[in-house]
Amino acid sequence: MKEEEIVISFIGAGPGDPELLTLKGKRLIDSADVVIYAGSLVNPAVLDGCKEGTKIYNSALMDLDEVIEVMKEAEAAGKKCVRVHTGDPAIYGAHREQMDRLDQLGIKYEVIPGVSSFLATAAVLNAEYTLPGKSQSVILTRMEGRTPMPPGEKLTDLAKHHATMVIFLSIGFMDEMVSQLLAGGYTKETPVAVVYKATWPDQRILRGTLGDIASKVEEAGIKKTALTVVGDFLGDEHDLSKLYDKTFTTEFRVGKP
Repeated sequence: MKEEEIVISFIGAGPGDPELLTLKGKRLIDSADVVIYAGSLVNPAVLDGCKEGTKIYNSALMDLDEVIEVMKEAEAAGKKCVRVHTGDPAIYGAHREQMDRLDQLGIKYEVIPGVSSFLATAAVLNAEYTLPGKSQSVILTRMEGRTPMPPGEKLTDLAKHHATMVIFLSIGFMDEMVSQLLAGGYTKETPVAVVYKATWPDQRILRGTLGDIASKVEEAGIKKTALTVVGDFLGDEHDLSKLYDKTFTTEFRVGKP
């Protein structure tokens, strides 16, 4: 689809640091006539390059019908509209329901991916989620709250895999989170990190175990906008990869004895 045919661009704004916005996302935001951004989570600095006269709407104050109405008005007026989500919109972004409505209206759109907060969290922790011998799988999930979890996806069920766990939208349920992870088979010695507002100027990092992380979070007063990561990938021991093993033959290199 040609760019000039696209009316709406859904843009992942990244985890917070404006420099982690993609080049394409930055260009589209700066040239937009209408911007709808998730004001409860997106760093306003992401919008600093908007041109003069751009209409800016904070979707934290809007419902779905109101968001779609702004998009419809932009399309009718021949205006370019960007819908700015935090991180990457594919993860807890609630953009599918918006795309469904645009499909019904025949309005063309595109999605520009962004750096998710779970990737920014790994970066600020200097961590690798998929360490050989520890975990080769990453589960992105959340605690059950006002939005229920489908069958088989409660934290206790997922914890049974002992994979790397990245838990969104759940920092306010830390005691229950720990209880469910322990019930699922993790031990109190399992390493845990909590990252508050990864890549923002007021970023905070807490490290601990399932045995003490709840008390550390309470003491720090962190109640929202934080990710919890759980698993042995946070420990000090792991196997080396085969990728750079000098004895391992690959498509590009013959192993040495």
